[in-house]
Amino acid sequence: MSSAELPDPPGSKRRAKSQRKRLSRDAIVGTAFVVLDERGYDGFNMRGVADALGTGPASLYAHVTGKEELLDLMIDRLAAAIEVPEPDPDRWQEQVKAVITDIYRAFLEHPGLARANLGKIPSGPGALHTIDRFMGLLRAGQLPKKVVAYAVDILPLFATAYAFEQGIFAERMTGEDATRYLEELDEYWRALPADRFPNIHAVVDALIDPEEDPEARFAFGLDMLVTGIAAQRGPRRS
Repeated sequence: MSSAELPDPPGSKRRAKSQRKRLSRDAIVGTAFVVLDERGYDGFNMRGVADALGTGPASLYAHVTGKEELLDLMIDRLAAAIEVPEPDPDRWQEQVKAVITDIYRAFLEHPGLARANLGKIPSGPGALHTIDRFMGLLRAGQLPKKVVAYAVDILPLFATAYAFEQGIFAERMTGEDATRYLEELDEYWRALPADRFPNIHAVVDALIDPEEDPEARFAFGLDMLVTGIAAQRGPRRS
């Protein structure tokens, strides 16, 4: 009997089946999150994902066209996981803030993905579902169409960009290093001559607080944005 006529050895079909299952698009996307979080955006590539799956990069191309599509799929999965409540016209501002905060926190867990999302307009099915429901919250506030169109872009952008910046800061400094840097920066600003920098000197006590919750500034910015957006609404319908 030639080798071509030999039956499959024990376990071979089971291994092949296991590999096919493992190389599904969902599995690739899930593994890609792990690789991105470990290596960061600059170190993320198809080979790294393939290595984590125990296969070669060529195997991945049967499921995704390349790195950019894989990142798009990851963004879509993240977006799809954001819960958007049913619109409540009496609480729409609070609901909007809650959704944007969830987007911020989701990207904060994956700062490399926040970077990948900048400059993109997510258009996958998961993102579209979330965007459509989020528009429902904005429309519940009686906002003009153009304001809704701007807000649905600007608010997630604020969350994404803030998460990206926080990720950069966390990469550069953590723990005691971050505290020491803020303390040194506070000392530097306080040492500036008041006659040359009168405005910095006037508010120096509020500029740096090493104990401040990083989300406090995010919450402030988000509140200002939503307040400004709400001011654009038309007359309330009865």
